[in-house]
Amino acid sequence: MTPTTLQILEVMGIGLVAGTLGGLAGVGGSMIILPGLHFFIGEPRSSTHHLYMAAAMAVNFAVSLPAALRHHRNGLVRVDLLPTLLISTALLMLVGVASSNLLDGTSLRVGLAVFLLGYCLYNLFRIIKPRPKVDLPEYTSIPRLAVSGGATGFVGGMLGLGGGVLQVPALQILCGLRLKQSIATSSAVICVTAIIGASAKLATLHVHGERWQEALMFAAILAPTAVIGGTIGAWLTHRLPVRYVRVAMVFLLLFAAARLGGIMR
Repeated sequence: MTPTTLQILEVMGIGLVAGTLGGLAGVGGSMIILPGLHFFIGEPRSSTHHLYMAAAMAVNFAVSLPAALRHHRNGLVRVDLLPTLLISTALLMLVGVASSNLLDGTSLRVGLAVFLLGYCLYNLFRIIKPRPKVDLPEYTSIPRLAVSGGATGFVGGMLGLGGGVLQVPALQILCGLRLKQSIATSSAVICVTAIIGASAKLATLHVHGERWQEALMFAAILAPTAVIGGTIGAWLTHRLPVRYVRVAMVFLLLFAAARLGGIMR
């Protein structure tokens, strides 16, 4: 599939939006990239979703790197937690990718729509009933970190996500980290695990009759603007109220879920 000039510009726009929101929320960008590719490029065949997954997972690295570097300079990345998080996330991401290859693209697309809907409902709940602003004790034991990393890695590999969408709340809820530390640490983890997950997905695209060269073509179009967006998003993280970020993400992702699930055409 060869995108037109207009589609290339649209895909570049997707990269910018995905990078900005990914850098803001520490979610990697795939949640914007995947619906965006379906919306602007279309789905000529069921297996196309696997192609888009590979492209999105490859771009997650580009989205997360500038964000992680800026967070690190601000002293927010919990380097002491990275070994356990990296190992558990990477291993289960490989399992998730292998599991995704057992399903057709349509099933994965609908599954992603359901996941996005659940994510939006969770954030709506947090907007309506925010957590009390109190310092909670940390519980950064290896089992808790491994569960946080393993769950996010599996879901990320299965659905083509960076994993931060689960890792950020998991680090908050299970491990007691503050939000900005959770976002920063999640971005650092995605820098490594995105490469592992994308490599596995690219290497197995032939199972679905898709070409890894096409996935990398889309990734190459998305990456430059995603890097710019990731830098902007990381900068805005320290300046925008979290509540406003959540509201914007909820409305955008509700629309994306409706499109992916076939409710809106």
